Amino acid sequence: MRIAVPYEDGRIFQHFGRTQQFKIYDTDGSTVLHAEVMSTDGVMHEALAVVLAGNGVDVLVCGGLGAGAMSTLQEAGIRVVSGASGDADTAVAAFLDGSLRSEGVNCNHDEDDAEEYRGCSDDCEGGCGDDCESGCCGGGDSCGCGDDESCGCGADCEGGCCGSCGHYEPDFDGPNIGKTVRVHYEGTLDDGTCFDSSYERNEPLSFVCGSGRMIHGFDKAVALMNAGDIINIHLTPDEAYGEADPSAIMKMPIANLPGSEEIGVGEHVYLSAPDGQSFPVTVVAKDETYITFDANHELAGKALNFKIELLDVE
Repeated sequence: MRIAVPYEDGRIFQHFGRTQQFKIYDTDGSTVLHAEVMSTDGVMHEALAVVLAGNGVDVLVCGGLGAGAMSTLQEAGIRVVSGASGDADTAVAAFLDGSLRSEGVNCNHDEDDAEEYRGCSDDCEGGCGDDCESGCCGGGDSCGCGDDESCGCGADCEGGCCGSCGHYEPDFDGPNIGKTVRVHYEGTLDDGTCFDSSYERNEPLSFVCGSGRMIHGFDKAVALMNAGDIINIHLTPDEAYGEADPSAIMKMPIANLPGSEEIGVGEHVYLSAPDGQSFPVTVVAKDETYITFDANHELAGKALNFKIELLDVE
């Protein structure tokens, strides 16, 4: 079994999408046989799943992880154990002896990625234009914590991304604020479509309530729950992923995007901004000359429904 860990100076690098290297452990399922550090060669975000799969990785032990990255890794056949922090070797040993518990999706600020990269439109007149010669590639998920490691999203971030840098003060009250909670949940759209379920993954979600790591309405509801409670809530877009931003829709000439001829409407792909960063988009329209991408979070502008079961509070 081959295990990968986002790695920096002996510790688990907490921002999966921005890690510059992985430590790779070859094991027999109980003991580490060999370990080495592997560079990502500049690959970032969800494209890292392709790198890991190509190197035969079976398990990823990491800190914070968003839903997009989780989905991409699972599609690549990689088991994810999130919420780990501290010394990388110690975390891998804990995984091998069965004492390391995964937090599942523990970073719910994917919408910040789209916001971070929308600046590309200012430089490229609504799209990446001729500067995007790299075309469609594999890449794109981060927790929106920026590049400033001093903001507190490193090893002191309690095993996940903070959701906001610096000190975060929730605008709601509740007995669970500041406590680690563990929940099961199921998210559905108003038409009944299930977009996410910890029940299906059999992996409860753990997070610090009121820390800014969860979408606002979800966090606010959990703050008032008691262990054992099961509730159903309805969130308007402003309580979830916000309204869709029209400026995040980009129409580009197919001729400027090598490889775009092969993709179709509805597919999720990744573009490279002029600075080399990758960001996720969805193909929303295409004709013989142009292709249109939407960089909004896929749940932006949508009302969400959640069934939440609070398992325990620490």
